[in-house]
Amino acid sequence: MQMKQVPAALSLSDLAHLGDGEVAYIRKISATDVGRCFPEAPELDPDIDLWALFGADGTPILLTDNRSSTFFKAAEDQLKTVTVH
Repeated sequence: MQMKQVPAALSLSDLAHLGDGEVAYIRKISATDVGRCFPEAPELDPDIDLWALFGADGTPILLTDNRSSTFFKAAEDQLKTVTVH
């Protein structure tokens, strides 16, 4: 990943698009939050462990019950990943 020169002051829009197409984050997500992030997903068992991959701007990319799948999808899309707690 090439480092880009960042302006001294970033607008909210600039900040929202920082890392677009280059960085994604992975986080555990509860079944109750799935509808907010993935509205097309069916109702899920609340006891299932779910993982989501999001673009740097928060765009949902993948929902899975297998954490490793998020890393494989990110690598397939040539995205650097970070984990958010």
